[in-house]
Amino acid sequence: MKKVLVINGPNLNLLGTREKHIYGEETLEDIARKMNAEAIKLNVDLSFIQTNHEGEIIDKIHEARGKIDVIIINPGAYTHYSIAIRDAIKAVEIPTIELHLSNIHAREEFRSKSVIAPVCVGQICGFGSNGYILALNAALMM
Repeated sequence: MKKVLVINGPNLNLLGTREKHIYGEETLEDIARKMNAEAIKLNVDLSFIQTNHEGEIIDKIHEARGKIDVIIINPGAYTHYSIAIRDAIKAVEIPTIELHLSNIHAREEFRSKSVIAPVCVGQICGFGSNGYILALNAALMM
């Protein structure tokens, strides 16, 4: 059974109420339910977390070493500047998929640059909450 860790970064706990025209009306809990249902169908052991704290994200990435097969990460705003998260992903050598609800390349210029993407196997963005399911299916190919 493949073990997948989904890490959600800052402000994703506000989904469903925050900028609905960009992020949609589903809450993070709704997305977690959808992912858990899909994980059962796919026979995946899924862990799903959210934190607003960079250090906690790094700790979870470190703790995954030797325990998790694939990481799916929506780093939120940390996408654009967290060298620490980038270095943690690179250091643990776990295949990682970067995920975003919106198309970060079609938004403000500062959002189009990801410092995380170069250490990931791929990036999924712009498909709303369906991106989480796409990422889970992609994780099975690793």
